[in-house]
Amino acid sequence: MAAVASHQLADCIICHVWNADLSMVAICPNNNEVHIYKASPARDSVWERVHILRQHDQLISGIDWGTATNKIVTASHDRNSYVWSFEGDTWNPTLVILRLNRAAISVKWSPKENKFAVGSGAKVVCICYYETENNWWVSKIIRKKHSSTVTSVSWHPNNVLLATTSTDSKCRVFSAYIKGVDSRGDANTSFGELKFGEQLFEVSDMFGWTFGVKWSPMGSTFAYVGHDSTICFVKVHGRTTTSQVITLQGLPLRDVLFLSENRLVAGGFECNPLLFLGDNKGTWKLSRCLDELKQTARDVKAGSQLSEAFGKLYGQSKHRTSLDGVESSKLHGNSHENCITSFAPLPLGGKQSQHAFSTTGLDGKVVIWDLRSLNDAVAGLDI
Repeated sequence: MAAVASHQLADCIICHVWNADLSMVAICPNNNEVHIYKASPARDSVWERVHILRQHDQLISGIDWGTATNKIVTASHDRNSYVWSFEGDTWNPTLVILRLNRAAISVKWSPKENKFAVGSGAKVVCICYYETENNWWVSKIIRKKHSSTVTSVSWHPNNVLLATTSTDSKCRVFSAYIKGVDSRGDANTSFGELKFGEQLFEVSDMFGWTFGVKWSPMGSTFAYVGHDSTICFVKVHGRTTTSQVITLQGLPLRDVLFLSENRLVAGGFECNPLLFLGDNKGTWKLSRCLDELKQTARDVKAGSQLSEAFGKLYGQSKHRTSLDGVESSKLHGNSHENCITSFAPLPLGGKQSQHAFSTTGLDGKVVIWDLRSLNDAVAGLDI
């Protein structure tokens, strides 16, 4: 219902990101290339591939596009990262010195785009910045705490704090303040004066690998998901936190995206984005599956049995939410036919939209979603 458009671009898509004016989208089609399409989120628009970025030797696992600088950064299993600049009519790469001995897994520009973070299989996070005097990109490494692969990274709106998830089942928040790159005012936040690599929080409420961490637009909350079919919302109160874990009776999620301070979408192996809503007290609940279709009672029962078996395999936490309560939902939606791999915001007028976003999946599709169309459709149902 909420899907506005669906575009089949490859056999499989690992990640995607839009440019500032939503005129182009970059995807990684599960290989060592980045494909850039002249595109539009509008319904029935024609997408044309205009660039292919080739420099990496192995699978590209992360990509981000700076909205202010118009620079693309990529991370790959070849242990390298490149910053791509558009000059003339071509994209030119600049190698970043990561100093990794394992794969680079994830990458994200900071809000001010004066640095970016790279999570890796080497159990470290690289904070990369540009040295003007030497004309190259270098990195400082956060080596502490992680005991396994860093799967995702997310910047706080203050441009200093960085949240990470890892296959050691934990989520952590570090200071990524770099003297000479960040201003002195950036170091003096509501969390107190910060030093590079300092760990502020560690959340260990899950029993499986953790993925897809994101901060809310105001930075008051961050959320991440676990391979034990859970999602965790963490409210930040100065140097302390409170967390809420919701266990789903379904397959695990892989990525999340805040649309506002009290609206979040998440998706993964169920192939169907979920909408979560938060109240004024910071309590979150599952609202609905976004790809809702009528199904028979027999289909509902079969889906419930599969979810129950998976839940027994990974265990249950004390907060449990069942998808069976959404009686008119089809758990495996018709827009995506395989696991959802990434979410991307669709900003309108330079601001984060509370309604529109896009997803990619292992089915090779980019799907545009608009919650306003979902609300209109639900309002028109004859119940």
